[in-house]
Amino acid sequence: MVSQEQRRRQLAREKFLRQQQRRTDARRKTRTRTAAIASAVAVVLIGSFALYTTDAFKSDDDKANASSETTPSATPTSKAPDPCDKPADGKAKTETWKKEPAMSIDKSADYTMKLATTCGDIDIDLKASAAPRTVNSFAFLAGKGYFDHTNCHRLTNSGIFVLQCGDPQGTGMGGPGYTIPDENLKDTTLKGDVYPAGTVAMANQYNSQTKEGRNTGGSQFFLVYQDSPLPPDYTPFGTVTEAGMKVLKKISDAGAQAADPTTGNTAPNATVVINKATVAKS
Repeated sequence: MVSQEQRRRQLAREKFLRQQQRRTDARRKTRTRTAAIASAVAVVLIGSFALYTTDAFKSDDDKANASSETTPSATPTSKAPDPCDKPADGKAKTETWKKEPAMSIDKSADYTMKLATTCGDIDIDLKASAAPRTVNSFAFLAGKGYFDHTNCHRLTNSGIFVLQCGDPQGTGMGGPGYTIPDENLKDTTLKGDVYPAGTVAMANQYNSQTKEGRNTGGSQFFLVYQDSPLPPDYTPFGTVTEAGMKVLKKISDAGAQAADPTTGNTAPNATVVINKATVAKS
């Protein structure tokens, strides 16, 4: 369970990040107006927004586990018809493990992950050689059915553009009970502090201000549906295929809900549930 002190710190961080977002938006609007008056062509730079996460629960040995919460929050959009199907019958599992699974994948082989969602299949080419422990963890969790019947609990459509999934609790506070290290942070696709559309990366507890929280990945991950300004602090371990990007577009086009007052999550309007996740050697 989340302690009152952990929740207090979480709410304080959320408030700070919302203030930073508003200030950034105000500065951007000012720059745009100035450029128009001068009749000049201006490039509006969007500041990098940290994908910040916080402690959510503790395991039996009292060690904090990875959780996730994407900031900034999404801009609420009017409720559109749900473009997705009803979820398959079944419930998310609650099993956790105390240790990272032993290495079982072939680091030199190619692997793919299929997320069979209510909105369509999202196929992902995994980077086993560049992020072996991350891919190995996902192969283990998928094999255990850990992601099955879980909903993608957060969609952001302002500042950064991601769909976040991987929490059986559906709150942004869940994890597998163990953590994995950051990997592949120097991936050549991460140019200019931008995670390009199609990137699949890990959420973690890293705080870019205090420089604390490295190597705290768990089970939560985010799929980038539009180029997003982010510092290279989140393990990129896969790339969504072209067909999968069409599914992400359908989800993002449906918009997001207002932030939940308890969790801070901005859930997608679409009912995005992972009916089945599989990792396979290709």
